[in-house]
Amino acid sequence: MNLSSIRIITANIENLVKFYEEVTGISVKQHTPDFAEINTPTATLAIGSTRTLQLFGGNNVAQPAQNRSLIIEFKVEDVDKDYERLASYLQENIVQKPTIMPWGNKSLLFRDPDGNLVNFFTPVTTEAMARFDSHNRK
Repeated sequence: MNLSSIRIITANIENLVKFYEEVTGISVKQHTPDFAEINTPTATLAIGSTRTLQLFGGNNVAQPAQNRSLIIEFKVEDVDKDYERLASYLQENIVQKPTIMPWGNKSLLFRDPDGNLVNFFTPVTTEAMARFDSHNRK
């Protein structure tokens, strides 16, 4: 089994599409006015409007801008460079400047316009780099 995608449900799809294009530098593929995707080599971040909830059983299935338990994580080449590139854009949405975590990743934490927590990280210790090398060989 492989994780294929994570989907964010939002009341303002245009705002999130613009935000994720800016922070990732990846063009978003907008399939319909209510559904878009950011494709990476390992997984996809999907963005759906609240109108798509009707396809999944109704408005009560998910609520936009209510997440407080999920972190959307992107492995980046150099988290310090991304911080320099994005600091003025993110401004008050930065939760934590680049910091080395106990498990060996250097992480930049920030919130998207809906309040979802986003982590840009770079493995920096030998152990962390080896862990990601082994993931790539599977």
